[in-house]
Amino acid sequence: MATRANVKPFSPTEARRIQDGLQQPAVFLNMASDWPVCNWSVDQLAVSLGDKHIRFRLGRKDETNWPLFETQCAYVEANLAQFLRWTSGHSEAAVGSFAAYPFSEYWAYADYKYIAHLFQETPSRFQDVRWSDFGFEGRDGQASTLWIGTQGANTPCHLDSYGFNLVLQVQGRKRWHLFPPEDTASMYPTRIPYEESSVFSRVDVVRPDPARFPAFRAARPHRVTLQPGQVLYVPRHWWHYVESLDAVTVSVNTWIELEVDDEARVSEAVTKAVVCALKAAPSQDNRDTWLNPTEDGVATHGENMRCLNLAVQACAQQPPTEARALKRDSAGRPADPAVEPTPVTAAFGPHLVLVPCCTPHEDTGATCPAETPTKQAKLSGSSADHPAGADGFGGGHAAEQGRVQGAGDTAVPITTNDLLDCLVHPDVISRVTELLLEKRSGRRPAVTPARR
Repeated sequence: MATRANVKPFSPTEARRIQDGLQQPAVFLNMASDWPVCNWSVDQLAVSLGDKHIRFRLGRKDETNWPLFETQCAYVEANLAQFLRWTSGHSEAAVGSFAAYPFSEYWAYADYKYIAHLFQETPSRFQDVRWSDFGFEGRDGQASTLWIGTQGANTPCHLDSYGFNLVLQVQGRKRWHLFPPEDTASMYPTRIPYEESSVFSRVDVVRPDPARFPAFRAARPHRVTLQPGQVLYVPRHWWHYVESLDAVTVSVNTWIELEVDDEARVSEAVTKAVVCALKAAPSQDNRDTWLNPTEDGVATHGENMRCLNLAVQACAQQPPTEARALKRDSAGRPADPAVEPTPVTAAFGPHLVLVPCCTPHEDTGATCPAETPTKQAKLSGSSADHPAGADGFGGGHAAEQGRVQGAGDTAVPITTNDLLDCLVHPDVISRVTELLLEKRSGRRPAVTPARR
């Protein structure tokens, strides 16, 4: 009988080397189909988890051209058996807290569920997830999260401040819309709602409004429909919007830390201090729900400053750039050509497929990579050769839904959220981080964040 190692298209060392060199999203095929977690259907999970209650986020199925943020959703606590009965149209008495939300009108999403918490009584289940096949020895379900959703369930478009992302599709299909870091100016970034390590986009990337967000026309979407058994590699700082396509979907992911995360933590501490200071202040325009439900509460300014100082100290104590084993740029890739892990011309055949770049107005029904094996992934597959969009600073929150705030429109007052869109814009925060680290350590950061 063949061993697990013999049926993999890449060894753990090769998979790790490939990830170190990839410059855009890619799908690994035939790397995880033998993982026990691939049997984690919702029906199987309902049996395993029994009466354990999980928090679901619910959103209306209405089609609008505004993103539905988590602060605008409803929430219920229910077990998976009740969830399944709700999706099957059972009576209100059988679906628990879902009874107030007709399945015909709402989608549901159990997102960001830590497997370590769900299976804390049966830790042996952690071993069902085997990220060691991708070169991360010892990494399993304990460092992973579970996502369960119905058709239409989605994650608002955002970028993650830390690390990169590996996502295994277990059940059903999900469509991913991804945009490179260089498109940040076209994505109209905002930190409202505030969530540590998440920068949201104010654009509905599926149904964008060109009148409100004209710069988005320059964005370069990369779209893929992820199938069960496939693993998506999402590079550092790539924007992504994710939607469930089938009746029920299950995914498992892990975020992989990078050296440059030390400086990203300084940036996040700066952002949190500024956002909390301004949004916690009494004001007529500060009555919105600005804190994401994933956050524990509003920290005091003193607490935020202590966190900032700790982050700066930790970053300043890192060895000088020359002493680091592997320097990386702002995208998390090896920065020194001398230690490039793989020649940029290397192709990896049908088992690794780049997520294609689509035209902005192309049909969002992207072809699954498994159906286009000729698009072989190459490490040189960067989309940075396209020009970035116009500057996306601020300018959106002062306009109500349905009204355009044009250039020079002095009749519309600047709100706190408008001010924050400028003060904590990724470019501004990157520069503030540089200045703080120079002030504390007398040296420039090991990695100068790329201008977007």
